[in-house]
Amino acid sequence: MSPGSIKDHSQKRCVVLILDGLGDRPVASLGGLTPLEAALTPNLDRMASRGRFGLVDPVAAGVVPNTHSGVGFMLGLKPEQREQLKRGPIEAAGAGLTLRRGDVAMRANLATVEDRAGRLFITDRRAGRVTADAAAFAPVLADIDLGDRVHAGFLPTDQHRGVLVFRGPGLDANLGDTDPGDAGAPGWLKPCDALSPGASFAAGKVDDFHRVAHERLREHPLNRQRLRQGKPPVSGVIARGAGEVIEPGSVLRDRRISAALVAGCNTVVGLGRVLGLKTISQPGFTADAGTDIGGKLVAARAALERFPLVYVHIKAPDLFSHDLQPAGKRDFLQRMDRTLVEFDGCGAALAVTSDHTTDSNTGAHAADPVPALFYDPDAPAGGSARTVKFGETACRDGSMPRLSGPEFLTDIVSYLSS
Repeated sequence: MSPGSIKDHSQKRCVVLILDGLGDRPVASLGGLTPLEAALTPNLDRMASRGRFGLVDPVAAGVVPNTHSGVGFMLGLKPEQREQLKRGPIEAAGAGLTLRRGDVAMRANLATVEDRAGRLFITDRRAGRVTADAAAFAPVLADIDLGDRVHAGFLPTDQHRGVLVFRGPGLDANLGDTDPGDAGAPGWLKPCDALSPGASFAAGKVDDFHRVAHERLREHPLNRQRLRQGKPPVSGVIARGAGEVIEPGSVLRDRRISAALVAGCNTVVGLGRVLGLKTISQPGFTADAGTDIGGKLVAARAALERFPLVYVHIKAPDLFSHDLQPAGKRDFLQRMDRTLVEFDGCGAALAVTSDHTTDSNTGAHAADPVPALFYDPDAPAGGSARTVKFGETACRDGSMPRLSGPEFLTDIVSYLSS
């Protein structure tokens, strides 16, 4: 029997539900509550009341996390390897691409970009999230000859997102971002900075790609149709997180705990693959609000037959915050809470956490800790003597000490090993 087999159901099991961007700040339109506090979540409230709940800093106190670090730590990434984990190679892994030694991969967005006196100005970092149209735009970016035997190719993944791979001699991945981020948009496309002397050649090729991509996309016939439909045109690409092939260590691998990951977000699927998890995805498991939540939980419950640790990632709460839709986030969390009955009677513990806080007032990530809980259905009734409304305010004085993401994972691993 393999180390992760749980055919013997006396072995402890745990599902970790990662609600992307769960944490938030008070919103005036919700009566000064956060979307989680405003949501009707009787199942989360019950589990918090009977289990342990509190705040978790996904990376560390005062640090603004991103998805690949916040989720990465929960999936077993070692804290000392955080800086080695770049977004580009993760996106490539999620898309099923095999990078060669010397390739440079970047996480990329299809965006709305305008030429203003020879400089590229970003008016929409996500081009209205593009969705189904991405596949139609991608072929003109599939193989661009940048000279000097260097080629670049863009492959779409989720909505506006994709992976951009540069292949050829003399490339160095020590590159800055061209994407200014939410805080810098609308704004100018950043020139690609060489972060070491040997990266100047590659930085120039990235800048060349952006100019060619804009020229090819702005004339695409589909943009005329998008404009008639009131959608922003897809007229450029922005990129960040340059990196090369990576082989990070894993806390779970060191502890001989096998794990599965149910997800639809390409970044998270890529993280799972890089860190050695069994990834489980189906067509309905998307990275948007239309994702099949119930299907994900059914798949997770089935995975408990083979793995003691099963993760479920749900992206939508983060998207609502980025799009400044706190009521939509509230309503989605209510819908998600109703599906949690799928785990009733499965015998597994349930941990709930997030990769970062996303502020619905600004659309940006914040350094605030996220609400979290751990519920073991077989443990004696404990926790709070009253019913807890699971949310940011209650978790400040919760029954669990404030932990970092790696510390929260250590608690889960200790539970499984006890």
